[in-house]
Amino acid sequence: MADLAVFLDRLTEANAVMNLVGPDSLPDFWNRHAFDSAQLLDLAPEARTWADLGAGAGFPGVVLAILLKGRADAHVWLIDSLQKRCRFLQTVVDELDLPATVVWGRAEEQEIKVDVVTARAVAPLEKLLGYAQPYLKFGAQGLFLKGEKAEAELQEARKVWQVDADLSVSRSDPRGRILTVRTLRRGS
Repeated sequence: MADLAVFLDRLTEANAVMNLVGPDSLPDFWNRHAFDSAQLLDLAPEARTWADLGAGAGFPGVVLAILLKGRADAHVWLIDSLQKRCRFLQTVVDELDLPATVVWGRAEEQEIKVDVVTARAVAPLEKLLGYAQPYLKFGAQGLFLKGEKAEAELQEARKVWQVDADLSVSRSDPRGRILTVRTLRRGS
């Protein structure tokens, strides 16, 4: 909890100079951001390695790294294409001594083998699946935090992708959904 509180402090400071999260969402940090991210651990309790695509403000990746801290072989890759967000993430990783590596670059260009690939508020699902494909191809499970339009996004994505996936209701917000992807390949 102490590390999450420090993370909230750093996020609040950084958010004043760069838009990492909507300022109206900071008062609800514990449910909207921390718990929303943490619930993914229950869906993959044996997973030790994670890649957070479009890590941005650190959701879910930094929260996962905080909760995985001290677990043998646990590691989270925080991947983002904007250098200023990567600098913010690196500051948090260093200060909290997290089992995480910040990667400045495009998610789909990385060659990182992980147990789980995740993302939150990165892109519409059709595009997000393209970013996640390299990780899923090497056996990762996908756990993607989506909003209330997740079912429509999944139907649209299935026009381009053959995806073995299901949606579950988020425990942090009944309007939100978690998309679990087991396999993925381009449609014919």
